[in-house]
Amino acid sequence: MSLHPVHGHAELRTTLATAHRAGTLPSALLLHGPRGVGKQRLALWIAQLDLCSSPSEMEPDCTCRSCRLAVRLEHPDIHWFFPLPRPKRAGSPEKMADALEAARFARIDDVRAAPLQPPAFETASGIYLAAARSLRKRAQSRPSMSPRQVFVIGDADRLVPQEASPEAANALLKLLEEPPADTRFVLTSSAPGALLDTIRSRTVPLLVRPLETGEVIDFLVATGVDVEAAETAARLGHGSIGRALGFLPDGDDPGPMETMRREAFDLLKAALSNHLSAGFEAGLARGVSGGRMLVPLLAELEIWMRDLAAVAAGHPDAVVNRDAVPWLTRKSRDLSIRPDVATRTLARVDEAALHARGNVNPQLLVAGLVADLQALLQGPRAQAGTPVKTHG
Repeated sequence: MSLHPVHGHAELRTTLATAHRAGTLPSALLLHGPRGVGKQRLALWIAQLDLCSSPSEMEPDCTCRSCRLAVRLEHPDIHWFFPLPRPKRAGSPEKMADALEAARFARIDDVRAAPLQPPAFETASGIYLAAARSLRKRAQSRPSMSPRQVFVIGDADRLVPQEASPEAANALLKLLEEPPADTRFVLTSSAPGALLDTIRSRTVPLLVRPLETGEVIDFLVATGVDVEAAETAARLGHGSIGRALGFLPDGDDPGPMETMRREAFDLLKAALSNHLSAGFEAGLARGVSGGRMLVPLLAELEIWMRDLAAVAAGHPDAVVNRDAVPWLTRKSRDLSIRPDVATRTLARVDEAALHARGNVNPQLLVAGLVADLQALLQGPRAQAGTPVKTHG
C-alpha cells in the first residue's frame, strides 16, 4: 500500500512548489490548521517534492525511485516523527529511545496498510525527549541516498506533554537554531500557540485552510462512501477529511469523532440540566488522568454551544448538528436562553481547553466547567436548584 494522493490545497501547493523551484523554500516550515485537515500528508508531500529527482513544474514526478519510496513511506531520507504513548518498562534513556523507535515504525506500518485513518485519541502520548534526541542524532548524519533529508514532525505541539520540563522542545530548538545545510524540517500543529515561542520564531508558518465541503464529499464518495453518509460526515467534519472519516461508522460501532460528538452532547445536556449534581456526575464519568483527552472533547462541545447560540438567535439553518435541532429548539425556548449568553459560554469552554493541555485533573475540570455553564445559561435558577421545565 502507498499514501493516498494529496487532495485539495491546490493554491498552497502551488506556492510551495514555486518556492521550491526558485530555491526559496524555507529550511523550517510550520504547517498549522484544523485537526485532520491534511497537514501531515501535505508535509510528506513537501518531503517528496524536496527529494524528487525530476519534479515537474508543480508536482513531484511520482515515477522516479525517490518518489516511489516516498509514497510507500520507505524513503531512508524522510523521517516522520509524531506523538506516541510512553513505553512501559523502559527504564533507561537507551531503552526508552529503542522502544519509541519500534513503536514509531510499527505506526508507520499501520499507515502503510491503511493510509486513510480518522484522528486517533490517545490518553497519554507525546514526542518525548528520547525521540527528540533520536531525531537530532539522525539530523547530524549524512543523507542515505538523496542530496538532503527531510524531517516531518507531526503534532509538534505535543513535545513533552504534561511534563515539568521542556527538554524535548529545547532539544529540537537547538537543532532549528543551527540546522544542517542538507536538512529541511516541516512541523505540523493544530495548536501552534502551545509551541514554545522560540520554536515558532524559527519556523515559517503556513496556514492549511479547511477544504470546501464539496471537496470533502467528492473525496469520500470516491473512496466508496455512500453519498448521504458522505454529506453528513463532510458537514460535521468542517472541511477536514480526517475529521469526516471519524464520523463514519466503523462496522457496527460509531467512528471516533461520532463518539466524541455524543460525549460532548452529554456535557451540553448536563449544562442545561436543572440538577446541581449534573456537573459532579459529569466529572465522575471521566478518568482521574489523561487531561489532554479533553481537548478534542471540548472542541466538539464548542460546536454544540455555537449550535445552541444559533438556535437561540433564530438561525437553525446555521446549526452543524442538524439531527439535534428540535431538541436544541425546545431547550432554548424552555430555558429562555439568549444568544449573547450562549455565545459567552464559548470563552469558558476555551479556558477549560487551555487548562486541559496542562497537568490537570479531568474530573475536577469537567465538574467545574459544567457548573459554570449551568450558571451562565440558567443563572439563579441553576444556582438555587429551581425546577426548570424540560422535555428530556
